[in-house]
Amino acid sequence: MCTVKIGNKTVGDGHPCFVVAEIGINHNGSLEIAKRLIEAAVEAGCDAVKFQKRTVQRVYTSEQLSQPRKVDISIIENAMKRMDIEDVRYWVFPEENYNRLKNDPTITTNGDLKFALEFGMKEFDIIDIYCREMDIMWFASSWDGLSAHFVNGFNVPCHKIASACLTHANLLQRVRSNGKPVILSTGGSTIEQIERAVQLLGKEDLIILHCVANYPCKDREINLSIIETLQRKFAGIPIGYSGHEIDIMPSIMAVTLGACMIERHITLNRKMPGTDHQASLEPQELEDMVSYIRQSELVRGDGIKRVYDSELQVMKKLRRKQDF
Repeated sequence: MCTVKIGNKTVGDGHPCFVVAEIGINHNGSLEIAKRLIEAAVEAGCDAVKFQKRTVQRVYTSEQLSQPRKVDISIIENAMKRMDIEDVRYWVFPEENYNRLKNDPTITTNGDLKFALEFGMKEFDIIDIYCREMDIMWFASSWDGLSAHFVNGFNVPCHKIASACLTHANLLQRVRSNGKPVILSTGGSTIEQIERAVQLLGKEDLIILHCVANYPCKDREINLSIIETLQRKFAGIPIGYSGHEIDIMPSIMAVTLGACMIERHITLNRKMPGTDHQASLEPQELEDMVSYIRQSELVRGDGIKRVYDSELQVMKKLRRKQDF
């Protein structure tokens, strides 16, 4: 199996599983929550944290953005706080949205939620500095070409293609043009669609993640054997697993099946308002998962049959006859 270098880590056969804590939008629009999630990932022993980046007006139509949607007031309040950072005003919302929310934050739209959760240049600058201070890598899944180039401006070690974007040919090409390793999630995609995506991206510096695009994912849908299917179908490309289940066991099992990377959503509390929290791991669960993954790697070994020194004394005591 080929290996891929992500920052100072090598991902692939014969190397420790690369564990990614997906913060995504579980920061709920708050830089302080984002920092606490980064700290949780570091404490658990993760290799990287991942965010999401969208150019809201390009990813969503004006009709989609204007649709009424109940947004928890805490998310709106978090976004409002981000408008003033280090005594500088940053516009989180379009002026029309801001004026309406300032007058009545309970009358909300789908667009209000999308803008509230979208970190910009200043927020990611703070995240970039904080991750370097905490000595952990960060990267993001970009949902449009402008976002991909925006994220690349921070010299991230790799790029992620979200499952929802696997069939977006222009985005794949623009992500690849940045010259960084690419991680491809495959939820909700057929083998034929994955093949086409791999043709567009090329096999070099590519990692494919088995994924089921259901939040949270039911056990009967996980089908971890697909990891082995992908290993056969895309020989030479490291295969990992992006899980949306609540439990940690499938992720540990995925490593025993050869998954070179595990990605899991994380949250401070699954009861927090927001769309992804229920399919996320809380800090202690994340720490347990990483610990069990490292233990599973240790007991899995390298497949070479040896006679250990510790066995020699046992055999000397128990083996009554040795003809060969």
